[in-house]
Amino acid sequence: MGNEHRLLTLLICLVLAGGLAAAALGAARVGGPRPTAASAGPAPGDYVDIREVPPGPAEPRASGPDASTGGVSVDCGRNAEGHYNEDNLVVSPGLRSGAHHTHAYVGNMSTDAFSTEASLDAAATSCAGGDRSTYYWPVLRRTDLPGDHPHEGSAGHGNTGRILPEAAVSVEFLGSPVSKVVAMPRFLNAMTGDAVALTADTDADVRARWGCSGFPDRSTTRYPRCPADERLTRTLTFPSCWNGLDTTSPGHRSHLLFPAANGVCPQGTFPVPTLRISLAYEVPAGVPVAVDSFPEQRHSPKTDHGMFVNVMTGQRMAEVVDCLNQGRICRT
Repeated sequence: MGNEHRLLTLLICLVLAGGLAAAALGAARVGGPRPTAASAGPAPGDYVDIREVPPGPAEPRASGPDASTGGVSVDCGRNAEGHYNEDNLVVSPGLRSGAHHTHAYVGNMSTDAFSTEASLDAAATSCAGGDRSTYYWPVLRRTDLPGDHPHEGSAGHGNTGRILPEAAVSVEFLGSPVSKVVAMPRFLNAMTGDAVALTADTDADVRARWGCSGFPDRSTTRYPRCPADERLTRTLTFPSCWNGLDTTSPGHRSHLLFPAANGVCPQGTFPVPTLRISLAYEVPAGVPVAVDSFPEQRHSPKTDHGMFVNVMTGQRMAEVVDCLNQGRICRT
């Protein structure tokens, strides 16, 4: 009889515990995801007044007769089409929502986790001149305002707030300060920046720079506080020293490296056109902003990054190379 009583008591406790757990889970679903330490941020130290950032360093100057001093600007719009998703074709192809945060795109209108060379080649593009390449980066949000569109709430993982639309997007290809450039292979994958910079051992892969439109000679790896009526800027410069063999590689970096500070490519690599994406935003002075990130990265500005897949035709890429090597300024 005593054993039966103890079993009955245990059963009642288990039922009550299950009911409490279900109630807690239901409350969490109604109230939305609860903030955690892992999804917090940015920290106060992630912001800096742009006037406190020293100028420089300057880009390497062209030297020698072989420098490719031209420039090519590609007009790809500023994502007026609202092309957003949580995919990352370069880093996690075939995995829906593999980025765990939202990316914004210009160029190829079809890009998602399941894009193929054939689908990219057949898609529409936002770029003038027919460039079907895909250019993308994590969105920037105002964290003081709620998001009211589907793509503003679909990322999860602490990425909340109203997405700031780009006021301007500049896509440029530049030459090498020390040598001629060779053509990029078609469907070359490239990435810049470090999406896990906050928890990485070093800042070696931190490449993105933040700034303000009125201080073009100053850049920082922190969120800049810009004076009123100035735009907040992001600059994403991609590696440009290709190994001559591969369009991608394990880790997505070893096939395409950055040149040294003087512009010289590492041994065994060849200079290809340098892609530079410049983004600008209308941000009222003093409002909080945050770039989308993995939860444990706490929206650190150091984690800013960008991706690129070259879908230019061979003829179009040859035109880019000729323009750079001949020192001309070209636009599409």
